[in-house]
Amino acid sequence: MSSGWDRQLDRARLHFVSGKGGAGKTTAAASLALALATGGRRVLLVEVEGRQGLAQLFDTPPLEYAERRLAAAPGGGEVRALAVEAEAALLEYLAMYYNLGFAGRTLRRMGAIEFATTLAPGLRDVLFTGKIKECVRRTDPNGRHSYDAVVVDAPPTGRIVRFLDVTRAMADLARTGPIHGQSEDVVGLLHSADTVVHLVTLPEQLPVRETLETVEELDAAALRPGAVLLNRVRPPRLATRSVTAAADGRVDANRIRSGLESAGLDWNDEVLDGLVAETVEHATRASAELAARERLHGTDLAALDLPEYVDGIDVAALYEMAEKLVAHGVGGQG
Repeated sequence: MSSGWDRQLDRARLHFVSGKGGAGKTTAAASLALALATGGRRVLLVEVEGRQGLAQLFDTPPLEYAERRLAAAPGGGEVRALAVEAEAALLEYLAMYYNLGFAGRTLRRMGAIEFATTLAPGLRDVLFTGKIKECVRRTDPNGRHSYDAVVVDAPPTGRIVRFLDVTRAMADLARTGPIHGQSEDVVGLLHSADTVVHLVTLPEQLPVRETLETVEELDAAALRPGAVLLNRVRPPRLATRSVTAAADGRVDANRIRSGLESAGLDWNDEVLDGLVAETVEHATRASAELAARERLHGTDLAALDLPEYVDGIDVAALYEMAEKLVAHGVGGQG
């Protein structure tokens, strides 16, 4: 396990962020986008699940199928946002490759688009990844990329490999024509050094084990794992050498009593018992975090900590998390 962001990760231009439900992948994706934009970069943050989680995080109106400014980043950077939606993506695809703008709108009124994406569920993911590829590859009249990086709040780990690899299956299905060419282009991008898949997890044994299983699935599909983002990490309150003993319930109540007395604090047996119980509870969690980290040591993935916010996540917390990622070297700023 490496300690921070490295140059290979910084050279990637497409960053998928996945994780098990409840691990905080949307929060991590948003803070990663802000970190990558720090220092004057322009970053696109993409949502593909239709949950409007990014709009809720940033307290903005719902995102649409149109790129718009979402937030400013320190140092003159900018984060723009896009919600990719299957129907709009298909209409854009038909207009781009088949010149069917008007006919596409007619198809939408007939319900043909919903029928097509239901009949071939993989088509929806092809449209999503195709739109993402277009954003990554787009350049301005001077040949400069429109975005320095694209960050995708991707499907959860149980679906991420299928989401990213379905394009290869569609390329095999459509052996000629625009769909084949589009699929081949997307496959080339997703399986290149330009693309990484970051995994958000909690510092606990079961989530870390599931994360490592996802890393194996990504490797098997020739997709490139990025960093492991350890979310909701609490600051240590005990020395590492004291954690094991305290987690086993071996807490020196006399030392706590002496500490209270030396600080001039009033205490009684009820307060002392409560402090001992809280110490054991904290040590138990700290011990589980240490064991989870130990499992990550066998990998060559960067592991970056994101703090826990007991009062919930707001925009200020997102900027604080982005600052911590920058300190780890994200965006080449660390």
